[in-house]
Amino acid sequence: MEPSQNPSKRLCRIQNPNPNSLPNVAGYEQSHVDLMISSFLSLPDLPSLSSPLSISSSFDRAVEKLFEASGDDSVQDLLTDRALQLASLLQDSTNRFSRKRASLHNSNSWSLSHDLTVKVFSMVDTKSLMQVSACCTMFKKCAMDSCCYSHIDLTTVNVRSSVVCSMILKAGKELRSLKVGCLEIFATPLLSKSCLAALSYNDGFLGNLVESLHIYNRNWLDEESLCGALSVCSNLTDLKIVRLVQSLDSVLRRLTRNCQHLFLEKELGYVKPYRIRGLSFERNCPNMTSLSLIGFDLSDRNAYHLIKGLRKLKYLNLSRTKRIKGRFFRDVSHDCKDSLLETLILQDCDSLEERDVCLFLNSLLIGNFRFIRHIDVSNTYGLIYGDRRCSKPVLPLEKLNEERPGFTFVAEFRTPASSSSSSSTSTSSSASSSSSSGNSSSCSGTDDDED
Repeated sequence: MEPSQNPSKRLCRIQNPNPNSLPNVAGYEQSHVDLMISSFLSLPDLPSLSSPLSISSSFDRAVEKLFEASGDDSVQDLLTDRALQLASLLQDSTNRFSRKRASLHNSNSWSLSHDLTVKVFSMVDTKSLMQVSACCTMFKKCAMDSCCYSHIDLTTVNVRSSVVCSMILKAGKELRSLKVGCLEIFATPLLSKSCLAALSYNDGFLGNLVESLHIYNRNWLDEESLCGALSVCSNLTDLKIVRLVQSLDSVLRRLTRNCQHLFLEKELGYVKPYRIRGLSFERNCPNMTSLSLIGFDLSDRNAYHLIKGLRKLKYLNLSRTKRIKGRFFRDVSHDCKDSLLETLILQDCDSLEERDVCLFLNSLLIGNFRFIRHIDVSNTYGLIYGDRRCSKPVLPLEKLNEERPGFTFVAEFRTPASSSSSSSTSTSSSASSSSSSGNSSSCSGTDDDED
């Protein structure tokens, strides 16, 4: 390496002073530049600034000589930019090599293959996946695989609709399930009605891939957008919508024969009536095994049609249904004796009557509903008995304990404490039944509370 004797003159002949590109030095080839940089990086480590061979002092002297030789402000500005650019290029190059070296080290020390790593990443929630991708280059490459986005869960973070659409498109043909919306009730969602628009792209190609869709709504999704998304999700087997403000009928009409699990919960305080009209829902979803319709204006006749029409139904939750009195028990005890129903939840159904619940339990004693294992009729004030409420109902629990071991009946009545000392005591018959078989009828409160 034999550079010219006057470095200041050489640097003053710089062409193309574009700070975004490395200029060519006249009379030098790329190999010469590589050799100079290699020689520079090979200098011994002399950290002491007081040493006469200090690299820092050499920098100072070289820059000072160049500035003195130039004598022109514009040239000095160019030299300053040139020095900063070279320092930046060196730092960027070092950082790239450091990341590459760290990635190689991680690849050698990471015990799982790329495919297995992608498989593991596909099992974590989407927020954790984003955090993992920021760890290192190797993890980022694995986290960018579309298989990692087969099951998108954006309920733990408050994101915008553009993020949801981007995730759906990133999953592509691997998309299988989507959870979106705020779990936190009091959070202000950043989502809009365009949140699910990506499911309709390419004639609904992505929507047809979705098997599970969970939506936590907070008035950010209008009925048109929701129905549009459901229309293209023709292979849904699992649908969950919490805080539904759309028409119940419009949702039920768009379900297909593939749907097996349906959970719909009405927004609290939303006064719009919800009713199921006709039997189209039961005919459209013959494979339904789990159904939850919480807080809707359903009647005893609706409950009867659901149990009778959905022949494969094993789980039914009609909690917070104010109109149900329990009269459907009479019809299903006669017409649906061989039902596959295993669990029946009627929590906070304040119009339930004691005689109808008792009638149904008696039908279990004669062998009806042989698959049922759990019934819950808990509410605040108890069952209706005549024109009063009874928080200590007379039910055949002891006989059920003998005839149906393993059956659980829950009737927890959360009557507010009053001045009466008997308002929080439990009936002795319920307590003995609960301790002997696991059947629970925790009935607290006065025997005959006013409605």
